[in-house]
Amino acid sequence: MLATVYQGKPVIETLTNGYFILDHKWTVRHWNKAAEKLLDVSEEDIIGKNLWEYFAHCIPVEFYAVYNKAFISDIPRNFREYWGEKGAWFDVTTWYGENTLCVSFKRVPEFAFENVETTRERLKTITELYKFVTEITNDCLWEWDLGTNEIFWIDGGHKRVFGYPIENSLVPVSFWKRCIHPQDRPRVLSKLNMVIRKRAENKWEDEYRFRKADGEYSYVCDRGHIVYDDNNFATRIIGATQDISKRLLLENQLAIQKAEQQQEITSAVITALENERTNIGTQLYDNLAQLMATTKMCLEMVKNTEANREANIEKALGYVEDVIKTTRKISKALIIPPSHIISLSDNIRILIDDIVADQAIAIKFYETGMSETELPGEWQINIFRIIQEQMNNIIRHSGATAASITLSRDDQEIILRIKDNGKGYSAPKEKTGVGIINIKARMALCHGSLTIKTHPGSGYELRAAFPLSIAGLPSGSVVA
Repeated sequence: MLATVYQGKPVIETLTNGYFILDHKWTVRHWNKAAEKLLDVSEEDIIGKNLWEYFAHCIPVEFYAVYNKAFISDIPRNFREYWGEKGAWFDVTTWYGENTLCVSFKRVPEFAFENVETTRERLKTITELYKFVTEITNDCLWEWDLGTNEIFWIDGGHKRVFGYPIENSLVPVSFWKRCIHPQDRPRVLSKLNMVIRKRAENKWEDEYRFRKADGEYSYVCDRGHIVYDDNNFATRIIGATQDISKRLLLENQLAIQKAEQQQEITSAVITALENERTNIGTQLYDNLAQLMATTKMCLEMVKNTEANREANIEKALGYVEDVIKTTRKISKALIIPPSHIISLSDNIRILIDDIVADQAIAIKFYETGMSETELPGEWQINIFRIIQEQMNNIIRHSGATAASITLSRDDQEIILRIKDNGKGYSAPKEKTGVGIINIKARMALCHGSLTIKTHPGSGYELRAAFPLSIAGLPSGSVVA
């Protein structure tokens, strides 16, 4: 947390930068104390006068050329020029905004006019400033004097990050406002003004788009520490601007990926439901409907004729038995008995027995370190459905003659492995299958991870890991 009261002097008060503002007629509208000292011209002598007329015959023509270009450009300009009349080199930065030209300047080298005491005071102030802003960020540091409406851009951050040729210089608040994206500007300024008016908070923070020197926009996070005087009026804001464009780009990419995954899962669920309905419809029409029609024909023959009466009754009873078996088979595929009636391992063994009874495949089941009573009911259902889905995939597509199912637990995870000796698949092909997408959807519900090892001609291995931390189970306590 930042301290509520910052006792140090404003950085601007300890700087040697001169600062003045000109209107479109070159009339001086503002002249700070440092400008008085650097150019030996008092504020009262020059305010309201034409800059070029006042310094006629002594100011270098190069200054006029740069200032004139700055008036017709929206980009800050920085240059160094020797002023013979003053016997010194000057580092000058200009900004145009709201029909005014703002100029910040200093002698170079700077130590030529700074005494030791001033340097110490300045270093002390900057050290205190860094103490406050390092808790925010060290990207682009600034200090805003709310009295003069001037912002000091500190330490070259804005030059390094946004490309502006400005380092340790004053900029007008109007220039900063114009750098805020027009769509964001009303919101940002309204929130800032509201925080200052309330006088109850010493922090301001916002995110917006900031125009760089090349005209492009970056997403930034701006944070400031508001300094109040003894009367609880805001006098300064010390802060830092951080470029968050890369972070937002990554967040957007992750959001797009998540949306695509969700769309894939939704599509797989819908496809699975349609396939299930089609399968049920096919079994009802091809099996049950035909069996019931044949049963009806046998019973009508019993009713209408005495010939072969006993044989027709036996046939009808046999068909009814087939109907019961088919109905049970459909029901077992759709409904899993609750875990308090039949355990997960028993359900898996029943599934294996049903598959082996109809298919030419050998399936082995291994279970180690498990205590099913600890597993959430939803997990037991998802584990069974994953096994069921993968066994269907093996039977329909792999051509395997042997498979194994292993359910185990280690210190951190419940692990399900399903292997077969079938023909395997290429990686691109397996990703598009509805079955594997359904499995991935169930793994997502459990926050688990799925690993697949397969190669044409080398079988197929599926490994599903369910983290114990998500299930609320203690890690490190494997059941014997």
